[in-house]
Amino acid sequence: MKALELKVPPVALVAIVVASMWAVSRISPNLYFTFTGAAWLAAGIAVIGACIAIFGVLEFRAAGTTADPRIPGQSVSLVTGGVYRHSRNPMYFGLLLVLSAWGLFLGSALSLLLLPAFIIYMTRFQIIPEERFMREHFSESYKKYRSEVRRWI
Repeated sequence: MKALELKVPPVALVAIVVASMWAVSRISPNLYFTFTGAAWLAAGIAVIGACIAIFGVLEFRAAGTTADPRIPGQSVSLVTGGVYRHSRNPMYFGLLLVLSAWGLFLGSALSLLLLPAFIIYMTRFQIIPEERFMREHFSESYKKYRSEVRRWI
């Protein structure tokens, strides 16, 4: 099952999930929900998610290492500062928040069920292979970091 590992860029996966959430929301009109301020809440969550993801990218750039998760071999340093003090994967967590906001904006309970699928896919085909690389290349420092910081949040 390693054929999919590190092959699909996370941004492409997000686009696929966004489209899937929209499609699912259209076929399940009985499962809509709404509440006052839903659009504002969704916008706020999306902004927070985008900022977390962007801060993750900026931390990588500041460390002089690649932010492209498909090529972990180009990672030259273990980034543990900034948003990485709270999550080992803030870019993915930020994308998850953006997807959550999209589901709230759509007002579709069924579309929100795609969020666990995103988490499972990202964990299996992106995060686990990245962690394997990190263990091999940053051994003890990564082991220590991993023991102190959670994978998602």
